[in-house]
Amino acid sequence: MASTVKQTYSIILTGLSGSGKTVALNAFEDSGFFCVDNLPMSLMEIMMGESKKTPGRSKVAIGVDIREKKNWKDFPASVASLRKKYKVKIIFLEANDKAIISRFKETRRPHPLGLNDLKKAVHREIKLLSPIRQEADTIIDTSAFTPHQLRKYITESYLKKTRKEMIINLVSFGFKYGIPVEADLLFDVRFLPNPYFIGELRHFPGTSPKVKKFVLSRHQTREFLEKLYPLLDYIIPFYKQEGRSYLTIGIGCTGGMHRSPAVAQEIEKALQKKKLRTTLSNRDIKESS
Repeated sequence: MASTVKQTYSIILTGLSGSGKTVALNAFEDSGFFCVDNLPMSLMEIMMGESKKTPGRSKVAIGVDIREKKNWKDFPASVASLRKKYKVKIIFLEANDKAIISRFKETRRPHPLGLNDLKKAVHREIKLLSPIRQEADTIIDTSAFTPHQLRKYITESYLKKTRKEMIINLVSFGFKYGIPVEADLLFDVRFLPNPYFIGELRHFPGTSPKVKKFVLSRHQTREFLEKLYPLLDYIIPFYKQEGRSYLTIGIGCTGGMHRSPAVAQEIEKALQKKKLRTTLSNRDIKESS
């Protein structure tokens, strides 16, 4: 396990193309680092200096890769100069030939070196970056990592103190107005008894005490929630392990006016009791009222 970066606030992230540098840089950004990718080496010192003067940008992560090949020979001198003034840690990501070639084939992206033979391009890059690799404080082999596993590794190894808790967004909505495009999970509560057909409840939203009492007192609602809560308890930790910042759960009824707001509010209460961070929006109450 790599050592923590508790006292280091300037990260230079580099390595082989296809080794996961973008995933790693995103993990730093999500944890509060100010990140810049493909910054020319000549500007690194200026960038770090300006960041120290700017509130909220004291922690910097800079991505550097083979696209800077014209200036690789200057890298050791640049790093030596930076380390005289700033706390700098260089992280070098690499992977074996098989993993890198497979990733390029999956994404169908050309190798930055522009060679027709992908294997030759990989070997050429390894040779070009060998002096940079020697300067690295930490070398991470990502061959066996999925993107989610790499993000988790970076977070747990380097960013444990700054990792943000995942936020669960609950959205109530009406199916007749369309499914929320941002939803990761969807639950349809149109099977519940509908307050719309109760004259004294029709014009009140699901957030009102009268409608909530009607919806939540139904045995169908109670049984649904009793089965839903264990499911959420099981799957939410897996979304956290993926390094997600947000998880959006959609709760839908016909018009989004009565049943789904009442149920979404009840689910939020249950999640908050488990010390989970939540937000709640009732998308279609205004449109339906």
